[in-house]
Amino acid sequence: MTGGTVAALCLAAVSTTLTNLAYLQEHDAAAKLPVLSMRRPWYSARLLLDDHSWLRGFSLETGGFLLYAGALALASLALVQSIAAGGIGVLAFVSSRMTGRGLGSRRLTGVLLSTLGLLALAVSLTNGRTEGVHGTSAGILVWLGVTAVVALAVLTTGRRFGSPAVAQGIAGGLLFSIGDISTKLATEGGVRTAFIATLILGYLLGTSLIQMGYQHGNALTVAGLATLLTNAAPIVFGTVVLKEPVPPGIWGPLRILAYLAVSAGAILLTTPDRPANQKPATAPSAPG
Repeated sequence: MTGGTVAALCLAAVSTTLTNLAYLQEHDAAAKLPVLSMRRPWYSARLLLDDHSWLRGFSLETGGFLLYAGALALASLALVQSIAAGGIGVLAFVSSRMTGRGLGSRRLTGVLLSTLGLLALAVSLTNGRTEGVHGTSAGILVWLGVTAVVALAVLTTGRRFGSPAVAQGIAGGLLFSIGDISTKLATEGGVRTAFIATLILGYLLGTSLIQMGYQHGNALTVAGLATLLTNAAPIVFGTVVLKEPVPPGIWGPLRILAYLAVSAGAILLTTPDRPANQKPATAPSAPG
């Protein structure tokens, strides 16, 4: 493992910690504000920017992003995103401390899976290259376009089935993934600095949806789903479009298992346990 890769791992770890702490701060602030809406962007933006608590959270998130960009300049997209995916464990732990509620067996399993996945990833990095090729412009644009369409479809479906928090978390995560991918491309310099436009658009729309989701659901559900998609999509993109290699021999399957473990852990962390005293609903008896 090169010095640059080690530095990237450290930057990514600190970045994801700051980012997930920021999510909790932003959630608590946004949940207390009047209803935010994409139909009133300036009004909604003013509500957020006038709230000092939300601004503190956003400042943390901005610091996390700058460290993330530094990590991407030193290592592959799939590698950095895999480390970032483990940050959902930080989100779950701090969230449980702040609310005074335990994680439950399912979410605790998620933390353990994410941790084991990160350990397996670290071991797999001792062998093989981590950088791929630059990918074709056509392939990149198709991926970004399809991601945006899927995000829109999720929002439409969420409104139809009455699940706004879940839909906004998923769609926000997909749009964040556009921003993350664009950040990696922009760090390559040259004509690819033009991807700063999709970077700004992806993060702006993603942030807006996440804040709206915070008003409909808890931080772990909304930010957890967003984190899952934010990290899973770029990992697949890096492997499929940028051809970031899987190492040969036993290291390849180990790295794939690491990706799967981190993703599975993230899914479990966003799914709460049923309370022990909760009973299934029964139909009321007919009057005698």
